[in-house]
Amino acid sequence: MAVLVDSFVGNKAHDFTLIADDGSYFELSRLKGKKIILYFYPKDDTSGCTAQACAFRDHKPEFDSKDVYIIGVSKDDTKRHQNFKKKYDLNFTLLSDINGKVCEAYDVWKEKSMYGRKYFGIERSTFYIDETFTIRQVWRKVKVPGHYLEVLGTL
Repeated sequence: MAVLVDSFVGNKAHDFTLIADDGSYFELSRLKGKKIILYFYPKDDTSGCTAQACAFRDHKPEFDSKDVYIIGVSKDDTKRHQNFKKKYDLNFTLLSDINGKVCEAYDVWKEKSMYGRKYFGIERSTFYIDETFTIRQVWRKVKVPGHYLEVLGTL
């Protein structure tokens, strides 16, 4: 899949603090100096989101070998994240953006349409943030099959 140039590329990542799946506060900027894969997904325990999370889980050793920290963000609450993480043995951090402010900051809160019905939701998107806290690559409207390979190829 061709990756289009995104207006976020080359800019500093938006810092934020959200509640992690373990109930702790997670501040993105504390990862400055590390490579980060920050991915936004619509909903825990749905088919596409599960496939995406499991692909990152299964290939985490490859990301670890490149010293990359993986973070998933959705609007689900921590209890849902805990259940999702336990059910699929996920080995990376999930963050709750219940009020959607981080989704808006990263421009992933979009109008969608299904069966002629319009609604707002998270557009599946992935951001690669380098050690200087600069966004180096953005994938929007992510198609799950093979996405982890595209990300690894960029790293």
